[in-house]
Amino acid sequence: MADTAATPDTDIPPPAEPGQSHLFLVDGSGYIFRAYHALPPMTRPDGVPVNAVFGFSNMLVKLIDDMDADHMAVIFDASRFSFRNDIYPQYKAQRPDAPEDLVPQFPLIREATRAFNAPCIEMDGFEADDIIATYARQAVEKGWRVTIVSSDKDLMQLVRDGIDMFDPMKNVAIGPDQVMEKFGVAPNKVIDVQALAGDSVDNVPGVPGIGIKTAAQLIDEYGDLETLLERAGEIKQPKRRENLIEHAELARISKQLVTLKDDVDVPEPLGDLVVRGIDSDKILAFLREQNFKRLIARFESEAGQAAGETAATAAVSAPTGEEADYALVTTLEGLHGWIAAAEAQGTVAFDTETTSLNAMRAELVGVSLALAPGKACYIPLRHVGTAAQGELLAAPSSGDGPEQIPFDDAIAALKGLFENPAVLKVAHNAKYDCLVLSRPANGGIAVAPIDDTMCASYVLEGGLHGHGLDELSLLHFEHRNIKFEEVCGKGKSQIGFAEVPLDKARDYAAEDADMTWRLHQVLRPRLVEEHMTTVYETLERPLIPVLVDMERNGIRVDPKILNDMSADFAKRMVEREGEIHDLAGEPFNVASPKQLGEILFDKMGLAGGKKGKTGAYGTGADVLEGLAAQGIELAEKVLDYRQIAKLKSTYTDALVDDINPETRRVHTSYSMTGAATGRLSSNDPNLQNIPIRTEEGRKIRTAFVAEPGNLLLSVDYSQIELRLVADIAGLETMRAAFREGIDIHAQTASEVFGVPLGEMTSEIRRKAKAINFGIIYGISGFGLARQLGTPQGEAQQYINAYFERFPGIRDYMDEMKKRAHEWGFVETRFGRKVHINAIREKNPAMRNFGERAAINAPIQGTAADIIKRAMVRLPVALEKANSKARMLLQVHDELLFEVPEGDVEATAALVKEVMEGAAAPVLNLSVPLVADAGWGESWATAH
Repeated sequence: MADTAATPDTDIPPPAEPGQSHLFLVDGSGYIFRAYHALPPMTRPDGVPVNAVFGFSNMLVKLIDDMDADHMAVIFDASRFSFRNDIYPQYKAQRPDAPEDLVPQFPLIREATRAFNAPCIEMDGFEADDIIATYARQAVEKGWRVTIVSSDKDLMQLVRDGIDMFDPMKNVAIGPDQVMEKFGVAPNKVIDVQALAGDSVDNVPGVPGIGIKTAAQLIDEYGDLETLLERAGEIKQPKRRENLIEHAELARISKQLVTLKDDVDVPEPLGDLVVRGIDSDKILAFLREQNFKRLIARFESEAGQAAGETAATAAVSAPTGEEADYALVTTLEGLHGWIAAAEAQGTVAFDTETTSLNAMRAELVGVSLALAPGKACYIPLRHVGTAAQGELLAAPSSGDGPEQIPFDDAIAALKGLFENPAVLKVAHNAKYDCLVLSRPANGGIAVAPIDDTMCASYVLEGGLHGHGLDELSLLHFEHRNIKFEEVCGKGKSQIGFAEVPLDKARDYAAEDADMTWRLHQVLRPRLVEEHMTTVYETLERPLIPVLVDMERNGIRVDPKILNDMSADFAKRMVEREGEIHDLAGEPFNVASPKQLGEILFDKMGLAGGKKGKTGAYGTGADVLEGLAAQGIELAEKVLDYRQIAKLKSTYTDALVDDINPETRRVHTSYSMTGAATGRLSSNDPNLQNIPIRTEEGRKIRTAFVAEPGNLLLSVDYSQIELRLVADIAGLETMRAAFREGIDIHAQTASEVFGVPLGEMTSEIRRKAKAINFGIIYGISGFGLARQLGTPQGEAQQYINAYFERFPGIRDYMDEMKKRAHEWGFVETRFGRKVHINAIREKNPAMRNFGERAAINAPIQGTAADIIKRAMVRLPVALEKANSKARMLLQVHDELLFEVPEGDVEATAALVKEVMEGAAAPVLNLSVPLVADAGWGESWATAH
């Protein structure tokens, strides 16, 4: 597993001084929404949703465990209306209703608060923030320390001596420095900045054209809001001066809205907020009703009642200081003992520690093993001592380095374990670890058989959340893993893992193997229970060694071609820049959206300019494309400039740096869990996004070349998604066209526009092609109009005619939307579940996005599953044919191979056969799958 790093700068706030009371004020309302959106859907056995309740309960448990408070309260909003609506009726008027499955959780969360024996406070007419402000003021006046448990920016105005904040989800303390970082001013000036900038979420008006950054600068210069408004006439910028003068009263109203009221007649005296002990019977009754098994196990254990199912759940719960048994293995005898134990039980979880996230450049530093929950070890292999100063030690016999097993001896022992077919090796992101270990410099180990907890999580809950080890440990075990930066530091002072002291390295590395073991115990049974074993065993697990080989193979890139193209692109950028300056009538920074917007909409006076919150005009591709369509040459030139600049920076310059110095090839990395639909994505570098529709993009592919004596073979599915649409939606006319080899876009044009095939024009066919592909993605009349350059009404008529001629499409779309709303997911033809989070959104735009995703996912996902089936079968077929072809790349519907020149035709025929038959025998499609093959000395000539 690759080490990734992102740790907060600070942890839980420091404790109060001895003898000083410490009050924790929990922003209950704010946390409800964060917990809801952070966790996947969860329901009780009776169907009541409880994901937010679960997150809230875990937060309270952790808070109670970690805090040193003697007083505590959880504060809620009583309703969405407060005294602020009397000041400004539109206050919070635009806030959407809470999601349907969150509403029934509101009373349960209040019930949870009471079950934990914590005061639960809310008041009509006031927001939770006002109650928090009041209690905070009262406590500070008594000399108490106050910690506000929230990340809400509106509460940051309260931060001062004696009052800090704590974000429990990020485990980050928020003090004056963090407030300054967010607002650009000290906490006591926050309300002035908020009054100027406004808040679109709460519908606080503010002053138009002024954002947080500008507001902070103004308050810093003038001292406070009132002084600024009184001296607004001094502002040099005309528009800003005008807005401040014209909207001064709105700014004053806004300040009233954002200022928290700290003199509320609170219902509970401060002294009554004392922390009470938890009543085991009360909390267990609540937790059992919600079916929170791990929390039940914890409190039953504390009450001496652990038994049955809950005890079993506790067996894979998060590690604690008492139960974790992490060993440091520094002798060959000790290593053989761990290996013997792993071989005896037949399963071991493992992880690698390395010098790089790039598996093809990473040097192995150490390996960790886990044999049971809490029982894990770390085997250092190349750690260095202070005397070595950065030199990796293969065998520290000189005494300069820390004690560890000589590298070759340890690798020989581990190789026997990792290649033992009778022992299942479990990893998290196994592809990375297997690729690292497969390289000769790291032992040349072929790890097999393997299980991957990251892939198992993805199969079960793809689209619901991320699948990193840290996130899953928190989600399943409420456990926060040690962060990479906690052991290696950050920034310029960061050290390599090889330099980490062995005790810290042991705790970090062994924990990863331990948590991987625990996840395997939880996720493996779920694959069976939720009938997802087939997806995992046929599509994901067998693909791992295939991708390991592909990534190790890499592809040859000619640096001279790239350097020549970079020079050409640089020359063309200079030429374009001169042309743009001539059209603008003055020089300016073409790469500056702000300056470009001023040229287009201020100087040239073009219509359609819209300013964002920063006050700058939007000059994105959609804006420039609209202007170019109107014949604005400057916009067209800027689009061309941007395209050339992107190709240069992203590809021709960057790809040269990506060439591996050892192999002289480029090695991309495939993410198996990046897309909810099952598609693979390519990273570092991304070779799937090289443009192919433009001449420049095609030129870049000329730099990808075969080794001497070989050719590149490209085999690409022809219109696979359209074929699946015809099959899934039952479109008999389309099915017949595909079976008979008729031009599908011409056939569609004939059906929709009533034009005989013999009279088809390229323009009509182009429109049909746009409709065919657009329908798959749920395109709107507006979107199609932009693609075709036609009025929206005309584009909508095309879509209506399409649905009228092919009613099966509409039926399919309606059915997928219905399933997504009812189940929260849709499925591919192979049973992969694609969870659609956005389908629950109240925001119509987000919900519509979710519905479009639900329409597309079964089609795109089925296509992704089919090519994965082909990729799994091809190595076996090629080996059986004694072929020396190597599979190099997968780019959506295309596979790229490097093949000896004399074998290319036979290999092409074999690959075509496997790809065209990949859906069978699971699916008997009503349309044929067709794969087109081409070959040449470069990728450009092969495709």
